Amino acid sequence: MAKLVSKTYGEALYEIAMESGVGRAGELLEEIHCVNELLTANPQFDELMKHPGIPKQDKLQIVSNVFKGRISDELTGLFEVVVSKERYGDLPAIFAYFTERVKEQLRIGVAYVTTAVELSRQQQRDVEVKLLETSGYEKMEMHYEVDASIIGGMIIRINDRVVDSSVRTKLDSLTKQLLQIQLG
Repeated sequence: MAKLVSKTYGEALYEIAMESGVGRAGELLEEIHCVNELLTANPQFDELMKHPGIPKQDKLQIVSNVFKGRISDELTGLFEVVVSKERYGDLPAIFAYFTERVKEQLRIGVAYVTTAVELSRQQQRDVEVKLLETSGYEKMEMHYEVDASIIGGMIIRINDRVVDSSVRTKLDSLTKQLLQIQLG
């Protein structure tokens, strides 16, 4: 259900942004990033907006006092709608959906790369260049993680596609094959 909510509201925000052009969508993306940082830095605001004892009208007034004139009308309107529909808790998922849609439109890929050891800057650039060549994206947002348990190789995830060339996965596969031979 939460996924449907985030898609519905995120898609509506995306369509509003795209009516003004791709540039406006990019501006909203930056604004959402700033608002997300602000909300993360102020967890009391989140608690206040989710508190069941505070009437909806008071929450709407708080949104107006805090955001009106400081962020775009589109985002202020989104805040008002999610508060009035009691969907404030879905705001992070809505922002995530919108961010994903805009990045796809701008042809920005998001890659998560896991390696057993930390990659040098040159190795990171090489991975990024290779991903740009093979993925069709114009720009990549790279996230690197070190996980010694994969032993060697790397795991790359872009959206729902995963390329797993880790030694751990190859050993697991080999183990399964050997077990099949022994059992058969």
